[in-house]
Amino acid sequence: MTDLSGKTILITGASRGIGAATALLCHERGAKLVLHASQASEQTQDLTQTLGGDRFVFEDLQKAGAGQRLFQKALSVSDGVIDGVVNNAGIYLPTWLDQKDTAATIEDDWESNWAKTMAVNVQAPADICREAVVHFRQRAKKEQWSKPDQGGSVINIASRAAHRGDGPDHAAYAASKGAVLAMTKSWARGLSGENIYFYAIAPGWVETRMAPQDIEARKKAVDEIPLGRVAQPEEVAELIGFLLGGKASSSVGSTFDINGASYVR
Repeated sequence: MTDLSGKTILITGASRGIGAATALLCHERGAKLVLHASQASEQTQDLTQTLGGDRFVFEDLQKAGAGQRLFQKALSVSDGVIDGVVNNAGIYLPTWLDQKDTAATIEDDWESNWAKTMAVNVQAPADICREAVVHFRQRAKKEQWSKPDQGGSVINIASRAAHRGDGPDHAAYAASKGAVLAMTKSWARGLSGENIYFYAIAPGWVETRMAPQDIEARKKAVDEIPLGRVAQPEEVAELIGFLLGGKASSSVGSTFDINGASYVR
């Protein structure tokens, strides 16, 4: 079991699903946490009570500059130290191609949902990564990072869709997750020599609110998974916890698939 004692971890989208499972796992393994949600809710209250203490900071990632503001808020409540970042927050909005699929105003949904998707799934995590790199470089200079287990880690949650695409009406989501993979690889290649480690995880369907709930859609989704089931949030959390532990730094830049062999590279 990976020991995270002494590490302070920022997790975005932590009120439910993968984010909440990751928060619980990191807490159990000794990490201090700063958790993000777009707003206070019953879920944030329950998780705060479970973990003990006021751990959430709130920011709507659709808004300009939200990623930068979020990271600075996190620093302000963590004694100025962040050791790891999990960019988990994301949205899955339709970008309809034609009127037959929805009664909504197509042109309005097309433009607004592309913009919202890119803001939350690409721009906000990019801004958080940028702030994290600046913070890590300042600490590296001050603390003289030299060993592999010294340094900062960023784990970006992408998607199986980044590799194989999604349905035609969710092209924006697939495009956003492809961008997440590209920027993760770019920063891993450029920054690992500074003990700044970037990783990506690309889940398929996970048992969260994004998973299909309609019976027929659910059956169709499961039928294409050789393992025969969707993944549990705790499975993704286990991998995140392992990567945050810094024991496999030579895997920097890698993308880890969790999809029940529904897409094998």
